[in-house]
Amino acid sequence: MRLKEQIMALIPEKSHVLDLGCGNGELLKTLMTDKDAQGYGIEIDRENVIACIKQGISVYHGDLLEALSRFPDDSFDFVVLSQTLQQVQNPLDVVSEMLRVGKKAIVTFPNFAHWKNRLALFFGFVPKNRALPYRWFDTPNIRVVSIKSFQQVCAEKNIDILHEVRTVPGPLSNLFTEIGVFVIKKSNEIPRSNGH
Repeated sequence: MRLKEQIMALIPEKSHVLDLGCGNGELLKTLMTDKDAQGYGIEIDRENVIACIKQGISVYHGDLLEALSRFPDDSFDFVVLSQTLQQVQNPLDVVSEMLRVGKKAIVTFPNFAHWKNRLALFFGFVPKNRALPYRWFDTPNIRVVSIKSFQQVCAEKNIDILHEVRTVPGPLSNLFTEIGVFVIKKSNEIPRSNGH
């Protein structure tokens, strides 16, 4: 199943959806058409913003954090950040704001710990494949993320993982899942202070 279809399957009909780094609006347009969703996008690329507007998609042209700060708490049922986490300057700030303005968030990213990437590194090359399609000199990615490292940060930051799309179940998921796909939300638990 393609990534777009995986994300579509996670979003119920008639949801209010905010797509961060929405590109040309393909996901939002499909959600609006097939699932009667109300969609809104945030996109920095001017040409993509124009493409969204031509399709009738409401879109904010600018920085993710700046745009997110304009929305009140729980404005959306879902906030989507697909294949963009590895490209943003302040990923934890973006995730925190996603969980503030959205009841749930969907985050996807290329899993740098996938076996193909490990093999490329073993032979001395920077990975380039379907999940990481750029070469080292033209990539928009400024960091690498793995499934286990994302799970670890969620545990540390009191973020609940509601669902994870896995290629294989269990501990080998980090090795065999090419794209991490997570549904997350703020934890209802109050973090415990040290010593209490």
